[in-house]
Amino acid sequence: MAFEHYRRSGTKMLRCGYTTGTCAALAAAAATNMLLEGVAPESVSLMTAKGIPVEVEIEHFGFEGDATWTAVPKDAGDDADVTDGILIRADVSRSTKPGVHIDGGKGVGRVTKPGLDQPVGNAAINSGPRKMISDEVARVCQTSDYNLQTAGLNVIISVPEGEAAASKTFNPNLGIEGGISILGTTGIVEPMSEQALVDTIEVELKQIALASEEVIITPGNYGSSYVQEHDLDGLNVPVLKFSNFLGETLDMIAGTPIHTVLLVAHVGKLSKVAAGIMNTHSKYADGRNEIFCAHAAICGAEQRLCKSLMDAATTDACIELLDRAGLKDQVINSILQAVQKKLDHRASGAYRIGALMFSNVYGMLGMTETANEILQEWEDKNK
Repeated sequence: MAFEHYRRSGTKMLRCGYTTGTCAALAAAAATNMLLEGVAPESVSLMTAKGIPVEVEIEHFGFEGDATWTAVPKDAGDDADVTDGILIRADVSRSTKPGVHIDGGKGVGRVTKPGLDQPVGNAAINSGPRKMISDEVARVCQTSDYNLQTAGLNVIISVPEGEAAASKTFNPNLGIEGGISILGTTGIVEPMSEQALVDTIEVELKQIALASEEVIITPGNYGSSYVQEHDLDGLNVPVLKFSNFLGETLDMIAGTPIHTVLLVAHVGKLSKVAAGIMNTHSKYADGRNEIFCAHAAICGAEQRLCKSLMDAATTDACIELLDRAGLKDQVINSILQAVQKKLDHRASGAYRIGALMFSNVYGMLGMTETANEILQEWEDKNK
């Protein structure tokens, strides 16, 4: 059953989806129905906190020992993420202890750090989804005359692909290990919800600031891989991934006790900062070719080279052109000086920040003077 609810974004109508919490509640309701009635329902529905109903067909189900299970695929709508399409499964079995008892199974993360919705040791099933699951199970029990006051039900939520999906999320950095989180306050996924990602970064930053006054920040997987491969994570400095939200992250750092920041980023992202671009997603701004062209011109590049830089497909292609012309180091240094000025301006003296630039093809391209000082201090401290 297609979920046909939309919201406007500019001139486009974008389709909403529903959360992993909604999927878990739907699966739990269907599995409870199977356990108490002996057959799987053709479909199951619920009303989300957003006031939007969700109904799904039950196509994945089975009996396993004394338990029944069903699984519902996540539908992220037009805000597709790493969880889109994966199955959220609920196993339900009887309990001698009254009430509904919810826990996480394979592919659902476990909380290992304080400061999150659930206490340390609990499955990463947030309070909103827990209430949804409990309410939907209770509703089915009431229909089937199963008295939860005298006997209970165990509900285990699992995600078969959850561990693999979690590696592409912020969960490992937040201290949620072994899988994804079951989330959702409204039950509905609204497309283009960037604020939720910024909020997640802020939670992680606050956790880091409780334990450290220094941090390495990087946009994503390229940067975190570089940090690991070059033993920067061995400097005993926590690493924060900020996606494309550099400006927001720098502003949030200013409100913490953190006093030293090292930005490690691929040239494709970091070069944009030389022009003051603080959201590095291409839909907001690009300008990489123009930045390379301008700094090459400053360093004495001929018109033909400048035109080639403007036509280059990637930043690595720009570097190759500059390398052939004997201008690579000069241009990279010029860009890095501009990056440092923009970072210093954004930090406004609240903390010290430097930047290291790398390429997947050329390795480390260079770093600002401040970055060099920071790294030297950290290395000396760890000797």
